[in-house]
Amino acid sequence: MAEHPGLPASGTEQDAVRVRVLSYNIRSMRDDRAALARVIRACAPDLALIQEAPRFFRWRKAAERLARSAGLVYVTGGGTTAGPMILSTLRAHIERTEDVLLPRTPGLHQRGLATAVVRIGGARLGVVSCHLSLADRERYEQAGLLLERLAALGTRHAVVGGDLNDRPEGRSFRRLADRLTDAWAAEPWGGEFTSTPHAPVQRIDAVLTTDGIEVLGCGVPHGLPGVREADLLAASDHLPVLAALRVPAGV
Repeated sequence: MAEHPGLPASGTEQDAVRVRVLSYNIRSMRDDRAALARVIRACAPDLALIQEAPRFFRWRKAAERLARSAGLVYVTGGGTTAGPMILSTLRAHIERTEDVLLPRTPGLHQRGLATAVVRIGGARLGVVSCHLSLADRERYEQAGLLLERLAALGTRHAVVGGDLNDRPEGRSFRRLADRLTDAWAAEPWGGEFTSTPHAPVQRIDAVLTTDGIEVLGCGVPHGLPGVREADLLAASDHLPVLAALRVPAGV
């Protein structure tokens, strides 16, 4: 397990902004909620792309409590997307959001996408949080629909974070990585494997970006100041993926 404490902080440059993006499957907050909040807060993301957010009874209150405890605000998703959700700091100006339910195969779980267009500093960014199917055929089709939705956001630059339920050599992961930059592969930092926390053996969670975004580092935040290993183990049945990105300014 590699430890690399240095990950660029958020900030503004002359012609770009540095943005931290966190992707995290939080298992409907069924684990240690205080540990979960501490992990997210210590990662200091501008955007937190959540999977398995609360989506049933009083889910909005649960989402708002998580956002508040992590020092973020609720943007979109959760119960309206069957799990994917977006949180952000006040640094992000939200232009618009859209919650999408994907076609459902009978007998399988409903899946969806939480999407937004945001401005951070001088940069405009499309954002998607996703959680793809466990079933290979449905997952592959969902990867294609995700790419279509990403293009429909109409932004020059965009980022996707999600539980892909597929390894990098899988055909759904490859379908996305053929069109987008796999941030871990571009600039690995921290840890690689995301599942499961106590004995991680696979990378099924990822942050991916469109062309023109520079990846400054991406991986599981082992060794990041403020992130305790005990909290990573207690917070969820997945490990989070944190990416630092340089996004060019402009429309």
